[in-house]
Amino acid sequence: EEAQPMPMASTTKIMTCILALEEAGGLEGAAKTVCAASAQAASQPQVKLGMQPGETFYLSDLLYSLMLESHNDTAVCIGETLAGSVEGFAEKMNEKAREIGCEDTYYITPNGLDASDREGIHHTTAEDLALVMRYCLALSPEAEDFVRVTSAPSYTFTDVQGSRSFSCSNHNAFLNMMEGALSGKTGYTADAGYCYVGALKRDDTLLIV
Repeated sequence: EEAQPMPMASTTKIMTCILALEEAGGLEGAAKTVCAASAQAASQPQVKLGMQPGETFYLSDLLYSLMLESHNDTAVCIGETLAGSVEGFAEKMNEKAREIGCEDTYYITPNGLDASDREGIHHTTAEDLALVMRYCLALSPEAEDFVRVTSAPSYTFTDVQGSRSFSCSNHNAFLNMMEGALSGKTGYTADAGYCYVGALKRDDTLLIV
């Protein structure tokens, strides 16, 4: 059912990524934005980058960590940097979802880990997830940079000081499976099970699954 509300795990991160790109003014602006890891970010469960509290990173680098490896600590670090708190960033996510036209989507976290609060559980529908993906790829002013990040096969970066080096590989196997594959995001949690949203370009048609 395209309208059935369900938890969506790390497919959540497409919203985190596009919001970050828009707030920073694309990858160029993100390359000048410094993110500092809080204790809350560092304490997120696997899969994670392994940032230490107080460590600093450029936002542009963290977007690859977010989208290629799906790091949960990175998502929290980005949310806190851009909105001051996870709750503040979730508000921005929900606001953007309404702007995009999502009918039944509710974000609590920037990483998509299973969560609930007074309003309900962290969830979306297949239809809404497709709408968000379409926005990321075709309607956002930062769509081009979104594709650049999510289609990269791999990426290497350091923290701001250059003292630690990190390598990311893209876990979206779909990119190499079909001609015209453009972007996508995998996800898994206990409540959500295996999740996926992907897109490909055929002639001039954008297809989202």
